[in-house]
Amino acid sequence: MTVIVSPSILSADYLNLQRDVENLKEAGAQYLHIDVMDGMFVPSISYGPNWVSQLKKVTDLVLDVHLMVVNPERYIQTFIDAGSDIIGVHQESTPHIHRALQMIKNAGIKAEVVINPGTALENIYPVLHMVDQVLIMTVNPGFGGQKFLPETLVKIKTLSEYKKAHNLSFDIEVDGGVNNNTAQQSYDAGANVFVAGSYIFNGDVKNNLQTLLNIK
Repeated sequence: MTVIVSPSILSADYLNLQRDVENLKEAGAQYLHIDVMDGMFVPSISYGPNWVSQLKKVTDLVLDVHLMVVNPERYIQTFIDAGSDIIGVHQESTPHIHRALQMIKNAGIKAEVVINPGTALENIYPVLHMVDQVLIMTVNPGFGGQKFLPETLVKIKTLSEYKKAHNLSFDIEVDGGVNNNTAQQSYDAGANVFVAGSYIFNGDVKNNLQTLLNIK
């Protein structure tokens, strides 16, 4: 599996964001993870579409946009217009997950379905045929710097097996408490895209990012 690292700008220096993004690209990052939080689906509030459109002007990294918002259908078109390359929507955030993913796919960009640690995989089986990526949250979403939940490894492995059994081709992304050890465990279980914030930015960015890229 090709390993992809998607550094989370939650842990970047906002006053020097362009510098940090350029450093991430030079260090080998392929994606840039942008957590959009509305203060309702999760307690925190973060970036709007303006952040995406401004980042689009200064980088060609894949903008991996994670919508942690209630009823994401209200915002999908705005984030498409802003220049998102991937948009992830939570199964738990809308009763119309199929419609939300269809909106993204119809725009010609990559669609991702996201599930929280307490959500059963069976809830997303009906839409797996239409997604490019599945994000399994390995912490409860809303805050950076949390500890990886080891029970999510079973979910990653089960999803990987389901993917093979049904001849599907989506990437499996993990987000939350990702470091060199938990990324290796997740890779062994079947994940290949790793969102990491504090692990990458606390210390030597290039060395930390390369450690994740070298997982095999």
